[in-house]
Amino acid sequence: MRKITYLLLLSEYIFVTLHPNLICRDMIKRIYTLFILLMVALTSMAQMAEPVKFVVKHAVNDKGQLEVSFQGKIDAGWHVYGTNIKDGGPTAATVTLDKQVGVEVAGKLETIGDVHTINDAMFGMEVETIEGEVAFKQTFNITSDDYEVAGYLTYGACNDQNCLPPTSVDFSVKKGNVAETPAEATGAEAPKDPANALTANDLWTPVVGELGSSDNVTSQSDTSLFWIFLMGMGGGLLALLTPCVWPIIPMTVSFFLKRSKDNRRKGVQDAITYGISIIVIYVGLGMLVTLCFGASALNAMSTNAVFNILFFLLLLVFGLSFLGGFELTLPSSWSNAVDSKAEKTTGLLSIFLMAFTLSLVSFSCTGPIIGFLLVEVATSGSILAPTMGMLGFAIALALPFTIFALFPTMLKSAPRSGNWMNNIKVMLGFLELAFSLKFLSVADLAYGWGILDREVFLCLWIILFALMGLYMLNMIRLPHDEDEYDEEGNIVTRPRTSITRLAIGVASMAFALYMVPGLWGAPCKAVSAFAPPVNTQDFNLYSQEVEPKFDDYDMAMAYAKEKNMPVMLDFTGYGCVNCRKMEAAVWTDNEVAEIINNKYILVTLHVDDKTPLAEPITVTENGQERKLRTIGDRWSYLQRYKFGANAQPFYVLLDPNGKPLAPSYSFNEDVAAYIEWLNSGLK
Repeated sequence: MRKITYLLLLSEYIFVTLHPNLICRDMIKRIYTLFILLMVALTSMAQMAEPVKFVVKHAVNDKGQLEVSFQGKIDAGWHVYGTNIKDGGPTAATVTLDKQVGVEVAGKLETIGDVHTINDAMFGMEVETIEGEVAFKQTFNITSDDYEVAGYLTYGACNDQNCLPPTSVDFSVKKGNVAETPAEATGAEAPKDPANALTANDLWTPVVGELGSSDNVTSQSDTSLFWIFLMGMGGGLLALLTPCVWPIIPMTVSFFLKRSKDNRRKGVQDAITYGISIIVIYVGLGMLVTLCFGASALNAMSTNAVFNILFFLLLLVFGLSFLGGFELTLPSSWSNAVDSKAEKTTGLLSIFLMAFTLSLVSFSCTGPIIGFLLVEVATSGSILAPTMGMLGFAIALALPFTIFALFPTMLKSAPRSGNWMNNIKVMLGFLELAFSLKFLSVADLAYGWGILDREVFLCLWIILFALMGLYMLNMIRLPHDEDEYDEEGNIVTRPRTSITRLAIGVASMAFALYMVPGLWGAPCKAVSAFAPPVNTQDFNLYSQEVEPKFDDYDMAMAYAKEKNMPVMLDFTGYGCVNCRKMEAAVWTDNEVAEIINNKYILVTLHVDDKTPLAEPITVTENGQERKLRTIGDRWSYLQRYKFGANAQPFYVLLDPNGKPLAPSYSFNEDVAAYIEWLNSGLK
């Protein structure tokens, strides 16, 4: 927003400077000022999320029962939680009745829609989520002709960055009512000043205009797609250096150049076409994965226990094959048939078939890498992820064929085939075994087996990376390692270690040692994205934790005024997944914990706290009266009314008088940015 404002001011300056004699210069300034103010207002309004819009309907069915349905449309990227959620999980959809005359509840609240059951690693349980459209239906038996029922639906909604507080949709049905009523979810829009007793306190005065936004929210989808592309390129570069691919490069390039020796330009074109064909083949594979599974299935894969077990077994097989346990090969008849077809054809088709032959012949080396890549990107939940991953892989794999065709003299300086390529295969084998445990961990959390707690996971990773380090240092050998001979023809029992192997071996051993303190509860942030949550660990000596000093806003502000200290508000929720991610990834940092614990008064306000208020509080929002029934309702209303936001996590730094010290902060796991934000409030 600040960038837009600066551009507008700059454009105004240039425009007016270039037209000094313009009569309407003052009018233009007024228009620009008005436009800037409008942009600021739109920015503050953008913090208010309304991803789900409900319409309440009711009708009497063929059995003479009253059916009240809540039909909602969910914005892309958001999901609503279903009704079957265990205690301690995110906000489940529930119906609460305030008035019930002449009717009896018949059965539970039903969920109608495309329900996905996924495993949520942060909560360690399976949860129901719905995307796109959803309907919740509650049925009542009518016991009197003069009936009336009123209450509200409570639901929770999240995306990959924020979660809404438990949001209410009110309904009221009397005999003879109209059958459809638009429903405004509590907290859907920025409220007007209700001028009631709750907000009479100056500490509740709105500061939306003063607060602003710190521009800290990252786009998870864009970022993840970029990293998936880079991960694909990394996999492609590693595949190049394997025994199945590297020796083929000079043979293939020489073939194209010799076939068109009288026309070098034609040879270069053929090599480039060959590279493009490789890209088309592997990108087509990525698109095929998306078409076979679909966007919703890919999203469900990331947390589905059965899929994660299959992924674990798949990577286990691939890893063991790279370590020399067995060789994964496609039937030779496939490659022979394609190769034969390529010899009988000419032009672009023959080159494409040659590229396809390369894909089949090199499968024993590229297959495990592609398998790992597709498993990892499929579980990211993005529909474009498989295609982006394969695009990066194919570009890296195809690039050398084009480069060596353009500059054939470079082939003479290229490294020759040797045992070093087998070393790369073994290193990849250890990595695939390590990453396979990540998927087993997801299934273990879902089913509650307890066989892969955090300390067991770390033990296995320590052993795997230590073994990889010992292998790279020539301390251990595997079945398919080639023997080395001295000048007299005798087998060298302890071959020399190259500088590259020494560096990789030292790095692997150092990483194994880095994880050792994690066995006693150290955060080990480098592996926190893969290892099970810390709460699965039985023995934990780590004590540097962030603890809130208050869970009541008014009491905290009174204490802050007495001590003359700044306040940090943490709007969170028991069912907020991304709040837990921030606490696990950011609040565990020593510097972050030291600043929050010692330099701020931390106030944690749970917007989904179900504790009833002593008596309901009536407020006015958007011209309608609403009731705050729970403590969570009160803090959710504070967030909407004072700060113009309704999504969590949401962090605010205030002075003792309730005025903002810095822009608000939302979901962003960048520790350095969080520290800078905290220090900006202190300054």
